[in-house]
Amino acid sequence: MSTYMPKSNNVERKWYIIDAAGKPLGRTAVKAANLLRGKNKPTFTPHVDCGDHVIIINCEKAILTGKKLTQKYHYHHTGYIGHLKSTRYDKLMKEHPEKAMHLAVKGMLQSNSLGRKQITRLRAIVGSSHNHEAQKPEMWKDAEGSK
Repeated sequence: MSTYMPKSNNVERKWYIIDAAGKPLGRTAVKAANLLRGKNKPTFTPHVDCGDHVIIINCEKAILTGKKLTQKYHYHHTGYIGHLKSTRYDKLMKEHPEKAMHLAVKGMLQSNSLGRKQITRLRAIVGSSHNHEAQKPEMWKDAEGSK
């Protein structure tokens, strides 16, 4: 008996919606990263891109627990000497909450070409309306029964 190895061009991709309203940013990002990798499927293979499309709505209503709003920073380097830029998360969540969610999910994916391909299937949206109704997305329900 041989082991079944899925091919990336034969994978059937679904669309899921995750509502981030009132939920911690990191917990929502974990659910999204698992769906993007395809870990919810019985045919999951770590080296094959077999994940689904994920839409995260209400990114501005996601919460950060503890003192993370004032003590956590996002750093990026411009490429010039001495140009390390920092942004505190209270400013980031106020101005670009979809970027904060995108960064959280990206940090939970693999740091290779597979992870870069998977992050392209993530849509983080401010507000509850999205323009992907034609793909017939379904709400993701985790194992605990909540949305």
